[in-house]
Order: sequence, then structure tokens, then C-alpha cells
Amino acid sequence: MKIRSLMMALAVAATGLTSAVVTTSAQAQAKEQFFPVLPYRTGAYAPNGVPWANGYADYLKLINSRDGGINGVKITYEECDTAYATDRGVECYERLKGKAKGAIFQPLSTGITFAMTEKAPADKNSLITSGYGRSESSDGQVFKWNFPLMGTYWSGADILMQHITKKEGGNIKGKKFALVYHDSPYGKEPIALLQERAKMQGFELSLLPVAHPGVEQKATWLQIRQARPDYVLLWGWGVMNSAALKEAVATGYPRDKMYGIWWSAAEPDVKDVGEAAKGYSGLVVTGDGGKVIADMKTHVHDKKLGTGPFEEVGTTLYNRGMVSAALAVEGVRQAQVRYGKGKVMDGEQIRWGLENLTLDQKALDKLGLGTVMKPISTSCLDHEGSRSARVHTWDGKKWNFASDWIEADEAIIKPLVKQYADKYAAEKKLSRRTAADCQG
Repeated sequence: MKIRSLMMALAVAATGLTSAVVTTSAQAQAKEQFFPVLPYRTGAYAPNGVPWANGYADYLKLINSRDGGINGVKITYEECDTAYATDRGVECYERLKGKAKGAIFQPLSTGITFAMTEKAPADKNSLITSGYGRSESSDGQVFKWNFPLMGTYWSGADILMQHITKKEGGNIKGKKFALVYHDSPYGKEPIALLQERAKMQGFELSLLPVAHPGVEQKATWLQIRQARPDYVLLWGWGVMNSAALKEAVATGYPRDKMYGIWWSAAEPDVKDVGEAAKGYSGLVVTGDGGKVIADMKTHVHDKKLGTGPFEEVGTTLYNRGMVSAALAVEGVRQAQVRYGKGKVMDGEQIRWGLENLTLDQKALDKLGLGTVMKPISTSCLDHEGSRSARVHTWDGKKWNFASDWIEADEAIIKPLVKQYADKYAAEKKLSRRTAADCQG
């Protein structure tokens, strides 16, 4: 009997131990916030996609290594390479969406964003489309789950036109502009804003699409050589940007008359052209690295946790990826303010955090991001949060800031946002969110 009792006691103890292990494991799992990552390290646009992806991954690692996670909640993440293809992007979304009860997806593609906008609400997944995606999705009353934080393509186009208008002494009536754009939803996105400004300011606008991936542009630049526009706006990505600059050199079009959106004005776009690209300008939404770069060295790269080479840290696209990750992390942190500090957030809670994001200068300084990004504040009405950028110019070896921060003109953009958001709502049979829904 004693032996039998001992065996039973051991069995009970073993059962308890197993239960404790399972419980501890479940608790550990419950203390992890999952971040799906949809980069493209392969395909035609990999040279530009890789530094963004490395900056994104490194920042998630920094939060774990330096801060111990988000108020103690460790970050886990998984990459699924889209190669910038919409179908692959949708496949990646479907593959990763079940790994958490709601998460933040950053498609890094306007085409993928269009597709995921239809899926995200039912799955309770938020979309951060920082600097890309649907420009009208800044209207949070229609696009409840979309967050085009820090600027849309309408904001970018408006800022470029403000800068050029100022350069021309405030009057560009009769001037000729050519938009050389990637023939995709991305490249077409600024057209509505530019056409609106053309009506207001009296300039001519010609539209010159370039087929994917953008290597072949000889016919496009033949048209530019014949028309001799006063300015060329470049809405390219990856190899399309360097190809455009090389064609400009070949046709004798002055590079100081060329201006690119923020995805057309990074180191990979000009390094192969070098001195010949001197004078080319484009938008940038991030500033100098500051403290976060030192932290990245100490807490990530010195610990052999870096995703890519340290020399890449602080470059334009790396910083952009880093800031994109920071926006996602801070959305979760803000959700914890309301729903429980140190707890894992679900989809509805994360969405609330992104819609009530408030990062002032003090908060950014604390994160080490004070010189890297501008303050941002979102609301139910405004899912963009901030809409400013600077112009930087290539001197043949490096980028130099060529303007102060420029704010997009909401007086021009807001009517467009409402017009296109209302059109989307009508097509999808959606009603604008009520005040109660906004406060909930």
C-alpha cells in the first residue's frame, strides 16, 4: 500500500509538474507580441527593400534588447518575402494572420495595400502604410483599419509642388511638368493631387508611365527630350530610379530639374550614377540618426544581433524601416495605456492605440528618435497623424538637406480625401463611423 501510495503521489506530482510547465509555457507565450513583417529581400526591388527590412527588424530587436520589450512584453516577429508582388503579398498575409489575435501589417506596397484593405477589417488587423498606400485612407471615419502614418502620396506631391513653387518665386503658371511614374497603383497615386494643383496653379502636366521593373525608359526620355519640360517628377522604385537618372544624363536633361518622391531619393538610387546625378533632389521624412543609432550599435550590432551590416545603419531607407517599426511598437504601447500595461494587445486594442497615437518631442527624445522623426498625433478623423517632409539634394557623394520641414497643404488635400473616401464608401456600401464608434 505504501508503495502504491508513493506511486500515486509521484503521479500526482508529475501531473502537477506537467501542468506547471504548460502553464508557464502558456504564460510565456502570452507575454509575446507578434509582429508580422512583409518585406522584399528578393526580386527587382530588393536593393531598396533590403535596407528598409533591416531597419525594421533591427528596431524590433532593439526594443527587446534595450528595453526588455514593450513594458515587459517581448516582441516576436516573422518575415514573409513578397518580392513586391501583390499575389505573394496576399499569400503572406494569409499565412501570418493566424499567429496572433490581431496584429499590425505593413505591406510596403500600394498594390498589396489595396488588396489587404479588403481583408483587414474582418480579421481585425491594422495596416500601417507609412508613406504609401491609399491617400484617402487618412480619413479614419471610412478607413477604420488603415493608418497612412507620416504622409500619403498626396501629401508628398503637394510638398514637392510647394517647394518648386517657392523656388520659382511663387508662380509656376505656364510651366511644364512631367510625371515619370511606375505604372502601378503606387505610381498612379499622386496624379489626382497633381491634376488638382495644375488647375489651381495653371501649369501643364504630362503623364509618362514606365512599365515594371523600369529598366527600359528610352521611349520615355525621348518624349522628355522633345517636350523639354521645366521639371520632371520621379515616382519610381528600385532600379527604375537609377535608370531614370542615367537616361537623364544620356539625353542631357538637367538633374537639378528633377525631383523624386521619398521612395526615389535614397542611396541605392544614386550610388551607381555618382557624380552624374549631382543636383538631383527628392523628399525625405526622416532626420539624422542621433541617439537611436548609438543605441542600435550598443544593444544590437555590438551584441551580434544586427540584421545587416552596421555601415547601413543610419542610411535613408534603413531609417525609414526603423521608424516604421517604431510606429508599430508605439501603437501597441499606446494600447497598453488603456487596456493594461505589460499585457499582450489584441487587434481591436492595437487599432485603438494607433488611432490615439501621441508622440510629442519629449516622447521621441526618450525613445532616442527625437532627431529622426517629427511628432505625430492621430485621431478618428486623421489616420495620417503628420504630413511633413524635407527636400534633400545629392552632391555627387552624399545627400544634403536643401529645405526646412514643409507641411502639406490640407486646404487642398482634405477635399480630395473626402471625395475619394466617400466614393470608396459608396462602392463598398460602408457608412461613416459615428461619434460613438470613434470614442469607443
